[in-house]
Amino acid sequence: MMKLGMFTSGYQRNPLEHCFADAKEFGYDYIELWGGRPHAYAPDLKAGDINEVKRLIDKYEMPVLGYTPEHNGYPYNYMIGSEAQRQDAVEYLKLSLDMAKEMGAQYMLTSPANGGYLATYEELWPRLEKTIRELGEHAAKVGVKLTVEPLTPYESNFFTRANDLVELFRRIDNPYVVGMCDVVPPFVQHESIMAYFDKLGDKLDHFHIIDGEQGTDSHIMPGEGTMPLKEMLYEMKRVGYDRTATIELVLGYINEPRMYAKRAVDNVRAMMKEVGF
Repeated sequence: MMKLGMFTSGYQRNPLEHCFADAKEFGYDYIELWGGRPHAYAPDLKAGDINEVKRLIDKYEMPVLGYTPEHNGYPYNYMIGSEAQRQDAVEYLKLSLDMAKEMGAQYMLTSPANGGYLATYEELWPRLEKTIRELGEHAAKVGVKLTVEPLTPYESNFFTRANDLVELFRRIDNPYVVGMCDVVPPFVQHESIMAYFDKLGDKLDHFHIIDGEQGTDSHIMPGEGTMPLKEMLYEMKRVGYDRTATIELVLGYINEPRMYAKRAVDNVRAMMKEVGF
């Protein structure tokens, strides 16, 4: 059975404990923990905040299966800047992998962001390959999967499609480097979401489920945009997808995260029930 997770970035103006309490109350299966201040920034975790995360995991019996450190724009972006800046981002993400391991996460998410308007593919691919190879080796060392996420063209000028994951896996053969599908990037680019299954096979290890509208990278409440989510869930059931899927509510719902977190999971559970998932 596919597991549904809560993404916590929308709770960043609230105590971290609210995320765990609400995830438990509303019937989420796990948390995908956003790693940015004031919550779960990797250096803060290393300095002692990891103990609070562990306490909340135990108190609410709510696992953190995924960790998503803030990095695809600020304060780190390994796709742009000097080699020293790239190395700094890599060290930050290695520390993030260490913290993911300590909290019991199965995966850490990374997103290759915008490489700069003057950069060419000939410059960007070697930079990405070097970075993911280094991070993948550390992921294998600590036993946490490195989950690579294509972004929308509004967020990245480089890594936006299933074919980019295919090329990455052609270059890097590491069982701890896997891919995922956030359903918004393929939707806004008129790309097939289900083609991710055909192209990636067992390398497709995770989903971000949210709704959207053509022509924007809006992350809208599931079931309230124009994406055929119910039909997509039927197809995911048909192909036997049984891994993780995080409901990715982000900053558009920051004013009332509790209300929206409940509505989101209720909407997705209702659609899953309707298609027999």
